[in-house]
Amino acid sequence: MKSLALSINRRFFYGWVILAVAALGIFVSGPGQSHTFSVFLVHIQADLGLSATTVSSAYAFATLVAAFGLPWMGRLLDRIGPRRMLLGVSLLLGLACAAFGAAAGFLWLAIGFAALRFLGQGSLMLTSSNIISHWFNRKRGFALGLMAIGFSASMAVHPPLSQWLIDTVGWREAWFWLGVSTWVLMLPPVLFLVHNRPEDLDLLPDGDTAAAGREDTSASEHGLTLREALATSTFWVLCAGLFGMSMLVTSLHFFQVSILTTQGLSEAAAARIFPISALVMIIAIPLVGRALDRFPTHRVFTFGLIVMVTSLTSASQVHDLFSAMIYAVAFGLNNGCTMTFFGYVWPRYFGRKHLGAIQGTGQMIGVTGASIGPMPLAIAFDTFGSYSETLLLLALYPAGCAFAAFLFLKTPPQLLVQQQDTSPE
Repeated sequence: MKSLALSINRRFFYGWVILAVAALGIFVSGPGQSHTFSVFLVHIQADLGLSATTVSSAYAFATLVAAFGLPWMGRLLDRIGPRRMLLGVSLLLGLACAAFGAAAGFLWLAIGFAALRFLGQGSLMLTSSNIISHWFNRKRGFALGLMAIGFSASMAVHPPLSQWLIDTVGWREAWFWLGVSTWVLMLPPVLFLVHNRPEDLDLLPDGDTAAAGREDTSASEHGLTLREALATSTFWVLCAGLFGMSMLVTSLHFFQVSILTTQGLSEAAAARIFPISALVMIIAIPLVGRALDRFPTHRVFTFGLIVMVTSLTSASQVHDLFSAMIYAVAFGLNNGCTMTFFGYVWPRYFGRKHLGAIQGTGQMIGVTGASIGPMPLAIAFDTFGSYSETLLLLALYPAGCAFAAFLFLKTPPQLLVQQQDTSPE
């Protein structure tokens, strides 16, 4: 495999191959994402005789349980490396898909949700973004933006594919075929193409030469420990923002079809909103990545939170196809920002040395937000029969986070000291 990688690297930097596999990993996480679950929601409720609040409670509880395993997965990732992690997680995700289709009641449903969220939305996304942070440094924002196209593709493909499978073979067998597709798409490229770090091939991040990459090489030795990161205000400002983004994006994905149909759209029109958002996201994420590489991170992060506010307010105002398309554009840009931020901010503010542990802990907090996300809208719908007022109320949270990020988000002094100590004389 090393000879194949070096042969490819003579034509172009092998990191772009790693990027393609990482983007595929983000795509393959689709069965563990809310946009896929949203298509199955009505069928699960009808088949198992459960209310929207009950199913949302199972989803929330399962996502919360899955979140607390991510710090351990981050530390394991630091020990065994991304390649072995990608193999193990992909195998288990396929099995979890097949088992989820056999859910017979609330408990099995909750366990299935937990497995899919932990392996797909949690571990597979964590590992995919982690390996990009090792292969790219100066171009990290752009690379992570391109990786996030995998999520756009999943948004565009998994909902209509799932609906077609449900119509063809039923919702239970549909999960079996989603599991098979996970193995077919992910296992061969990981086995034959993935290497953990450029240094394993005697290369440098970004494809730099030895002279040009001197700073990047020393940067691989920079990094706060998890304990040091937890002691900084920067960590908690980031977590507050990402918690809110994860919570509210999950909520919109999970109830998007229900929100739009309740406010006047047909089911077919509501389903077509997913590809519009996905297309906008595909256009937006390389631009967001470039912005992160060129402009102060705290300003771009603040902008992303403001876009989150816009998504929630526009969703509350949908009443016809035109207003739904305005929402779809805002939500697509929102997804582009969120996906890029989750991979970018941890190495940017805390370095690469202990990245898995720090990123795993940060992602735990983000996934905890995702676990809570569906509950406010589920309770609002079961109680009032509508979503609009609750969407506007929820928009206050990212507005507050945007204010805090603009004022207080900055590089920890400890990392600045490390960078100064290892800079060339």
